[in-house]
Amino acid sequence: MTDICCIGHITHDTIITPQNRVDMAGGTAFYFAHAIRRLPPAVSFRLVTKVGHDGLAEVERLRASGVDVMCHGSAHTVYFENTYGADANHRSQRVLAKADPFTVDELQGVESRIFHLGSLLDDDFSPELVSDLASRSRISIDVQGFLRGVRDREVYPTAWRTKADVLPQTDILKLNEHEMMIVSESDDPHEVARQLADSGVREVVITLGSYGSLIYAEGRFYEIPAYQPTAVVDATGCGDTYSAGYLYCRSQGVGYEAAGKFAAAMCTLKLEHNGPFDRTIEEVQKIVK
Repeated sequence: MTDICCIGHITHDTIITPQNRVDMAGGTAFYFAHAIRRLPPAVSFRLVTKVGHDGLAEVERLRASGVDVMCHGSAHTVYFENTYGADANHRSQRVLAKADPFTVDELQGVESRIFHLGSLLDDDFSPELVSDLASRSRISIDVQGFLRGVRDREVYPTAWRTKADVLPQTDILKLNEHEMMIVSESDDPHEVARQLADSGVREVVITLGSYGSLIYAEGRFYEIPAYQPTAVVDATGCGDTYSAGYLYCRSQGVGYEAAGKFAAAMCTLKLEHNGPFDRTIEEVQKIVK
């Protein structure tokens, strides 16, 4: 039994910014695992992922760094191309290869106090799998993949087709300012949070880019600031870094506001460079203070 189990595909990413082009591993699984491993081992963690043969080397690198990884085979490894313009909060995406979805059988015997589902595309997690996991644990979901369709390799926003089945089984839901308008057709994060809570979500976390983030839990709002980075280099993986920091704190009983501030500080440090979070808890705490 672990405290946190993140389930998601490790990807191959090409990241194109006005400054440069970088090829590297990515995906919620990758960024979440690296962020957790940089923090003191106050919580136990396992990663469940699924890659093609060309992704196995990255799995072994994670294992060598100390991450507990359960890996299933896939015909392909997910391949994303992410292009950013001058505004780091916006990107365009293409999917050049797609991995197989996760199945109920693959998760049998995996036990954790929190399952974090790092969806990348809308068929990664079936309602049946979410229901099975929810029957034995708390469920945390990053909504991004549930809202991503693919047409001719281009990623486009799509309605959350399994929302009615998945939301009532979700304890913690994270979404950003763009995703909230797809989920609810509202541009008011407070209204969106209330709607999601009415659907059964216990903790709603809405990240708002450079405007900070908003947490709604137990009928109360918590406004979380965005801390100023020394430079804006690469926003890829910031949402996953936030989730890692937030769940790391919440799994230890830290309050909503303090957990949000810790997560936001981690995002600030991640934003300052390419690749996953690679700083220390002391640096995070210094930013919060």
